[in-house]
Amino acid sequence: MALAVVLTAPLLYVIDIFIINMSIPAIQKSLSASDGETQLVIAGYLLGSAAFLITGGRAGDYLGKKKVFFWGMFWFTLTSCICGMAQTVLQLNTARFFQGVSSAFMVPQSIAFIQVLFPEPDERAKAIGWYGITLSIAAIIGQILGGYLVETHIITEGWRLIFFINLPVGLAALWAINRYLDETEKETGTGFDYSGSVILTSGLGALIYAITEGREQHWPSWSIGLIVSGMLILIFFVRDQKKKQWKKGYPLMDMGLFRNREFNIGLGVVLFHFMLHTAYLLMSAVYLQSGLGISALECGMYFLLHALLFMISSLVASKQLVKYGKKVLLTGLLIIFLSFVLQLLFFTTETSPFVSISLIGLYGLGNGMVLPFLLNIVLNNVPQKHAGVASGIFSTFQQTASALGISIIGGVFYSVIQSKSAQEYTLGITYGLITNIICLGIVSVMLYWLPNRLEKPTGNVKVD
Repeated sequence: MALAVVLTAPLLYVIDIFIINMSIPAIQKSLSASDGETQLVIAGYLLGSAAFLITGGRAGDYLGKKKVFFWGMFWFTLTSCICGMAQTVLQLNTARFFQGVSSAFMVPQSIAFIQVLFPEPDERAKAIGWYGITLSIAAIIGQILGGYLVETHIITEGWRLIFFINLPVGLAALWAINRYLDETEKETGTGFDYSGSVILTSGLGALIYAITEGREQHWPSWSIGLIVSGMLILIFFVRDQKKKQWKKGYPLMDMGLFRNREFNIGLGVVLFHFMLHTAYLLMSAVYLQSGLGISALECGMYFLLHALLFMISSLVASKQLVKYGKKVLLTGLLIIFLSFVLQLLFFTTETSPFVSISLIGLYGLGNGMVLPFLLNIVLNNVPQKHAGVASGIFSTFQQTASALGISIIGGVFYSVIQSKSAQEYTLGITYGLITNIICLGIVSVMLYWLPNRLEKPTGNVKVD
């Protein structure tokens, strides 16, 4: 029962990523939001999560994992309800950012509790396996539930229900956390880098806001200034982290790890792959609903084969990774490339359901051979004693890359959409896919630079 309780955190977190993709057209229409503002509905959530993931993990060590898990779940549930009650897109995006922040304190405790509850290696491996299965199931639930709820009008608009659905689940989880989990020992020697989190949030926030809103307003001078400011803030963040580490403080990131060439290349792979992945999910959902005119529920069903093939290929690939190393991932990238090329050829204003489902499914098949094993790429040559810190940096990069993908590649997609015609959405997905292919090429080159042999899969399947 304790395992089921701790898995509610990743379940809700991933559902809220996938469920929103199905709801973007409805939210945009209801709140009269611009394309850039709807991009921020997703990017803001990811930004809040990215900036506070490491702090959230350390908070559990310092204050107690049960306490932080409980209050993280509480604030996640509350901010979900505030999202559902939002009357303007500004209110929604503000609440989504803090929803992301609350998830950053909630999700790390799930992984930490698995370490505590299952000290034996075999039991822990099974628990981590269930963690991965939960993420896959959450992706499927998010896609179907998002489509269903958007089409449902009970008391309020359907898109609001995608946030209110977290209320009963969150309340049940809060009761279960209090009932079935014991508090863990506190590590009072652990410190926090609050200023580092704020600096990182400010830098990334400036970049993401300027890219999304600046593109829509034809790059006014303030957007260029904000991009430059964001870059300067991120440079200051790096210097700040080095200074804190030199003074034996508690930096948000251990900058010493960045002296590892293969670790840096691995993070580059994570950056570009999650950019293309998250952007692809958004672009394809908007193209199917707004371009082809299918309902949100039908759109969710279109992704079922994608999720199924993702799970199958990831299971098969996990057994081949130790033997064939990075060749498994390169094969997956080749399949993704084939999927994108075929979509460029066959995605039109009148694409048949069979073609859409098949080609999106083909993407899932290839991605299942790549995405779940990016953590292995990053940790491959990291000393065991630094694995925890490196995992935190990996998660931060993962969420940051997803936010940047929504802003940059999503911006390319929306840049040609003016009159909201089917032709424009088709052109948008074309431009977006071409950008994704460029990112795919960069990922392939980076993988080629890495050693062929990889360590045994960790079991941490990441589908978000």
